[in-house]
Amino acid sequence: MQYGYQEANYGYGSAVATPSNAGAPKPLDQLPRLARDTTAENPWPVSVVSQKYHDAVERWPASWVEGQIVEINMRRSTSGYITLRDNTQDISMSVMGFRNFVAMAREFKQGERVVIHGKPEVWVKATRLSFIADDIRRVGAGDLKAQIDELRKKLKGEGLFDAENKIPLPEFPRCIGLICAPQARAEGDVITNVNLRWPAVDFVIEHVHVQGAQCPPEVVQAIRKLDDDPRVDVIIVARGGGSFEDLIGFSDENVVRATAACRKPIVSAIGHEDDWTLIDLAADLRASTPTDAAKKVVPDVREQWQLITNAWQRMNLRMDALVGNEQRLIEGYANRPSLTNPSTMLEPHQRLVDDAVQRMRYGLTRIIDDAGMTVEKLHASLTAMSPQATLNRGYAVVQTADGHVLDNAADASMGEQLSITLHHGTLLAEVKGQAGGNHIDTGD
Repeated sequence: MQYGYQEANYGYGSAVATPSNAGAPKPLDQLPRLARDTTAENPWPVSVVSQKYHDAVERWPASWVEGQIVEINMRRSTSGYITLRDNTQDISMSVMGFRNFVAMAREFKQGERVVIHGKPEVWVKATRLSFIADDIRRVGAGDLKAQIDELRKKLKGEGLFDAENKIPLPEFPRCIGLICAPQARAEGDVITNVNLRWPAVDFVIEHVHVQGAQCPPEVVQAIRKLDDDPRVDVIIVARGGGSFEDLIGFSDENVVRATAACRKPIVSAIGHEDDWTLIDLAADLRASTPTDAAKKVVPDVREQWQLITNAWQRMNLRMDALVGNEQRLIEGYANRPSLTNPSTMLEPHQRLVDDAVQRMRYGLTRIIDDAGMTVEKLHASLTAMSPQATLNRGYAVVQTADGHVLDNAADASMGEQLSITLHHGTLLAEVKGQAGGNHIDTGD
């Protein structure tokens, strides 16, 4: 039987084992030909077993295989990988393809049901069985994916994913509830990164199964327990990466409902960036990885110190500027002429008063002058019309004893006493008679 390798490739020569070379490989003709001929003293080397597997599998014919895509990686143009799951049983297989297959498989997505044509092959160096594919065709959406999609639509219709139901995360949590697998890398990632960013945080950790049938009930119980714990401020549900079927427990309806009903904020950190589960939609915040969850749940102490330092510096600058402005204002007041020479404060008012007094004087002078001229005019008019002016011209005023002016000689009675007012002085007279025979006696 040919095994497809040469003796020199595996170090098997023609030398016979002796006490001096007891550790050297045996030649091929000394190895058992069949598996039933091997013994503990004369076994097959691993390389021989692996090559036998390879040769046996190589004789298998090519076939079409049906299943559901639970993981797909077609990022490289030269090779790609698919994890194909049985449609009804929990059995998966690895599928590998090269350039032509990658070009066909790029349009396929996780959860789709497909048929793949290829041939099994054993990689001798790791004795790993793979299905080398050369064709892929779509059958329809995978049953599991369809079930999850239907559940998503149902829960969305009930409002479990609505944004208004999301609870904001506390800015400075004091205690974090962590749900993860025991001794999982996700637990270390969360605790390490939280302690690096915000060392003052405490943890309450609930260990659960993160895949399999035990996963959903244990996760639900852990969520409710942490929700009732008064110490816990925020809850993180964390799990490392895995295939679609590994993460299926976090799309369980009970898990999603417990997450949506939780009174405390929940952060989901399931798998990697490309992975998704229904708990991500019900959680108050989704993190791409457990490390990302740690960064989103607590602030960075260095950033907070920097914020405090910047605020302190801005406050000092504003206080210095405020004090400086007040000092300059006080200096400005102190250097004002009104304080250095207070009399200058009165100067404009004094000038105003002086101007007012001057204007008042001018006004009063004009008023007095106008009044004087009026008085003079009235005096002249009065003087011109007064009896005195008549007397001044040589006339006299004759009055009877009772003060009436006598202007008709016929009105005088004989012997009546009269007073005669002249320009200078007054005369007393007695009527003796009228002109033409009568005369008035002045009585000296």
